[in-house]
Amino acid sequence: MSFNILICDDSGFARKQMARALPRGWDISLSFAENGKQGIEMIKAGKADLVFLDLNMPIMDGYQTMQLIKEQDLPTLVIVVSGDVQPQARARMKQMGALDFISKPVDNEKLTTILTQYGLYTESDLQSDSTASNDINPAAMPTLSHSMHFTMAEKLDVYREMANVAMGQAGEKLAKLLNVFIDLPIPNVNLIDTTELHMALAEISDNESVSATSQGFISAGINGEAIMMFNDSNFTNMVELLNYKHVEINESIELEALMDVANIAVSACLTALSEQLDVTFTHNHPILLGQHCGLDELLKNNVSRWNKVLAIEIGYGIKAKSINFDLLLLFPDKSIDLMFEKLVEGNR
Repeated sequence: MSFNILICDDSGFARKQMARALPRGWDISLSFAENGKQGIEMIKAGKADLVFLDLNMPIMDGYQTMQLIKEQDLPTLVIVVSGDVQPQARARMKQMGALDFISKPVDNEKLTTILTQYGLYTESDLQSDSTASNDINPAAMPTLSHSMHFTMAEKLDVYREMANVAMGQAGEKLAKLLNVFIDLPIPNVNLIDTTELHMALAEISDNESVSATSQGFISAGINGEAIMMFNDSNFTNMVELLNYKHVEINESIELEALMDVANIAVSACLTALSEQLDVTFTHNHPILLGQHCGLDELLKNNVSRWNKVLAIEIGYGIKAKSINFDLLLLFPDKSIDLMFEKLVEGNR
């Protein structure tokens, strides 16, 4: 009898990656869910002896899904597969009953080791290639082919999953620096004209006064800009978390806090992007775009040199301290297709 596997992730690209990481020829029946609500329904329908569960999903996220599995004592085992690699995220899910926690992108050998460790897989479970049941259904999953065969929605999904992994690694670094849990969202990814960038930033921050830094980064054929934005109301609590040896908060201390957080977050994001794209990014130190200023002043002369941009917005949150700040990654049109090709080629 085959083993029922459910991959629960909102990203079609991530589901494809996860499916490809499973041992080839493993005697399994493979199903997919796009969010926790669908996942719960499939578990109740008997389609999930084992669930590979993402954390950041719409409708019902991984935490809510795991809580329901625990409360209703649903008959399934759970291995978390997430870009959020914070120790608190790992501990929280294991306390709720998850077997283990795997970081994205999935390492095939590590996955096989974990499956073997829990007695879920042995080499005796292998079938011949002709009868293997874990081949991916092309109708259910996007085909990893040349970029011209992808719809725009599928391309944005690939970029979103790339951002999800980078966001998680940056979140882990910030969590360690600030000794708090960082709430991570689903990254907002759009292809826009630079003339629309002001509108996009206005949706990010409705605060009249913001402070922001910029860091340019580049590798062979790919370049971009990272903008870190703080609402002015964030600074007092952020400086407190950073434990600076200052009594009075002034503009100089606020700038130091902005630069420190930007440097940590952007460096971690770019490291994760480098690994996924198989390139090496070099980046400048953060420079101040503006302090306590409006969006019009902030954007003046900053990105008008580009036509279209891939805009990735990541809104980090620290609920315990009422802190929210945003990281905006901008890639010009000449870099966008090259990134896509590298991401897809790496997952054929």
